[in-house]
Amino acid sequence: MKRVLIITLILSSFVFRAQGSNERGNEKQLTWETDVNKAISLSNKTNKPMLLFFTGSDWCGWCIRLQKEVLLTPEFEVWAKKNVILVELDYPRRTPQSEEIKNQNAGMQQAFSIQGFPTIWFATANIKEGKPNFTGLGNTGYVAGGPNAWLAVADGIIKKK
Repeated sequence: MKRVLIITLILSSFVFRAQGSNERGNEKQLTWETDVNKAISLSNKTNKPMLLFFTGSDWCGWCIRLQKEVLLTPEFEVWAKKNVILVELDYPRRTPQSEEIKNQNAGMQQAFSIQGFPTIWFATANIKEGKPNFTGLGNTGYVAGGPNAWLAVADGIIKKK
């Protein structure tokens, strides 16, 4: 009886590991930077503009809706990998953040005159005298109609670059 129990436990651990690796294989492969200076460096290195996503991830209904309807879709994933460096600037109410991130995000909110969420700015930047110097390309927010409608607006903004 003990032997059967041990064998069952061993086999079930292999099944759970296999399921876990399968699930991880299906996860989105997008990287959302939270360090603006790192994002600027990547943007300049790849010659892609930054997509700056100003969000209240744990309280803003429109932000959550934008995530579900656009930012977490396969269409957006393909487009983003080809066209932009993703930057998340989050202003949560319940999720803890470091003081460094809070200060950085507050400065970005001020620099881009963010009044509401979600707001997405497309921008390029250079570091001058240790400080970022941004060039805004245009902005948008939630766009009804799913990923294709949203991506048409985004393409219109970044093609002006």
